[in-house]
Formats: sequence, structure tokens, C-alpha cells
Amino acid sequence: MRILVYPHAMEVGGSQLNAVELAAAVQALGHEVAVIGEPGPLVEYVTGAGLEHLPLDPARRRPSMTTVRMLRDLAVRRGLDVIHGYEWPPGVEAFYAGLRGPAAAVCTIMSMSVAPFLPASLPLVVGTREIQERAAPGRRHVHLIEPPVDVVANAPGHPVDEFRRAHDLQPGPFDLVVVSRLVAELKLEGILTAIGVVGRLAAELDVRLVIVGDGPARAEVERRAKVANAAAGRRVVVVTGQLLDPRPAYAAATVCLAMGGSALRSLAFAKPLIVQGELGFFELLTPETEKIFLGQGWYGIGGGAEEGAPRLESMLRGLHASAGLRARLGAYGRRLVVERFSLERAARVQLGIYEQAVSERPAAMDAVGTAAGVLGYKLRRKYERLRGTHARDDFNAVARSPK
Repeated sequence: MRILVYPHAMEVGGSQLNAVELAAAVQALGHEVAVIGEPGPLVEYVTGAGLEHLPLDPARRRPSMTTVRMLRDLAVRRGLDVIHGYEWPPGVEAFYAGLRGPAAAVCTIMSMSVAPFLPASLPLVVGTREIQERAAPGRRHVHLIEPPVDVVANAPGHPVDEFRRAHDLQPGPFDLVVVSRLVAELKLEGILTAIGVVGRLAAELDVRLVIVGDGPARAEVERRAKVANAAAGRRVVVVTGQLLDPRPAYAAATVCLAMGGSALRSLAFAKPLIVQGELGFFELLTPETEKIFLGQGWYGIGGGAEEGAPRLESMLRGLHASAGLRARLGAYGRRLVVERFSLERAARVQLGIYEQAVSERPAAMDAVGTAAGVLGYKLRRKYERLRGTHARDDFNAVARSPK
């Protein structure tokens, strides 16, 4: 098959990394795969994975008929079988390109909810059973692929010395590591809570928080880190910035704090995992809590932001006190990710979805409803921007999640 993968952005993030890793895994099974996207940090990752990168104009409207026509022409010239968009704007553009073109459209949604205006006949892929069940009514196909992990490339024993030297991280402290985009929606609340908790614990324990990532909220994260470090009299919070290859950070961790795909990568390195969510949600992954995350995904919503700090502090104290507990949870997490979330298994499921999509063309009647839905969404977003109430990642934000 000839497949074009279209991530929603080319910055480093869970959905985008998932798109590229699955694309490379599908290509390894003997298919021709290219990735299309604007310039960005992920381009190097794409080419390093042996995939062709096709450029897109970063100033384009999203979604736009200009991009739709370009995708349709590309499908004709290259004989594409599938255009696979990640998140709703590429998914909508792939759908319209497929209506009068030769390539079938597929859309993966790794956000916490599915945009209600996506075409009912567009094959969807989501990352949790709970989202699949919510999205399925009225749609032709909603498939489940839990975020996969390359458990060979991401494994215990990865070199860490260069990473430690680059960021002056002497071994010894109990390192809580966060690898995350630094954005207000979904991420920032938990990261700021972790800064406060580690800052307080540092008065009595040898703990350190290492934050790996970049984004619009970086200045606020660095400001809070500076306050914590000044109070402790030493570097107890370290912000490294973005790493195109974050594996050394995971490997250097004592414990990881994460959500989504980053949570699963943490497990691949045999690290104990505290799952971060919103509104004070922090939960330690154990055999007893496993079923929570296998159902709802690697995320959660707590009872209120004020509950988060004491919960996180209690977990960190328990993990700090017991090396045996850390070893047991690390080994358990590695087994879980190897048995359930391997990349090759996900690639074979993805191929089956492509084959089904090629055999079932989209419904032309969906085009009008989708156009009206996108227009309504755009007008609402414009109004919210004028009021200053819009969310950057709207379908990931608790307050904006569609019902």
C-alpha cells in the first residue's frame, strides 16, 4: 500500500510521535509511507526513521480547501491508497480529499475527546476504550489502538551520561522526571503542583524534579522553578528544554510523572509511574490501579486542584522510602507495556484499518454537515478569542470537552 501520514503539527508531542513511529512500523512491514507536514523539530525525527518528508506551508489555513486540493493532487500523482490525518484538522482535510480522489481517508484522534463535527463515515482511531465507547454512536467505524511503544528502542540501559553532563545532573538524588509539552491545557496544572511539592520535600529529602519539554507555558514553569530553587538553596527543579530524543531523560529517572504516550514510554524504561491528570489527579500505577488506565487511558480528572499536592507528596514519600517497591513497580510496568502496547502489534492493527477503509468509501452526504460543523466551531472560537476564553488545545481541555 501507498500511505501518506499527516500529523497535526511537527513539534514534539505525543500524537505526533505516535504518528511517526507507527508510520515507520507500517513501512517496516513492506509498505510505502511518507509523512507530510510543515517545517519543525519533528522533521529530523521523520527522516531519521527512514521516512520521506513532504513539506507543507506553515502559514496555511487549517482546515482549507487549498490543502484539500493539494492532498487530492498528491494522491493522484503518487497513487496513494490512504491519507491518514492525525487530529481533527488533518482528518477533515483527508476526508474531503478522499471524496473525489483515489485515496481513502483515516483519522486518528489522540485528544481526550472527538470533535462532534467529524464525518460519520470517516474511519476513526482513538486511544482508549472509554473514548471509543463515547464516540461510536452514529459513526461507521471507531477503532481502538492504544498508544504503542517501540519497546526495543525504549528500554532499560539506555545511555544517560551525556544527558547528565549537558544539564549538570549529578547522580545521587531521587529524580522525578517529567517529559511533556509545556502548555496550559492538560499539562501545566500538574507540573506546577509537582514543582511546589518537590520544592517543599527538598527541605528533608534528596529529591529533584527534572522537566523536559518546551511550549508556551515554559516561562511560567521556569519562573516557578526559580522560586523553588531559591527557597531550597540549590537546584531542586531543572528545566532542560525540549529533547528530540528524550530517552536519556526517561532512563535517568528514579520515578516518572506522565500522562498519555509519555506514561507508556516511562514504563518501557522500567520506571515506577505516577499518572498525572487534571484537577488534582495523581495516581500511582500498580497492579491494583491498572484497570483504571486500561479503561480511561493514561490520564484522569480529580476532585479539585487543591487535592493534588498532598496526594503527590504521599506517593513520592512512599517511593523514596522503598527501593524494593520501586524495583517491583518498574519491572511490573515493563512487562505490561511489552505484553500489551508493542509497536509491531499496533502496526498490524493499523494495516487492517487501512484495508477496510480502502474497501469502504466515505459518504458524500457527510460533506455538508461537516462543513457546517467546522464553520460553527470556527465562529465560536473567534468569539472566545475576542473574550479571552479560548483554549489552545480545546479538545484536550476539561472545560471545553464536548459531551
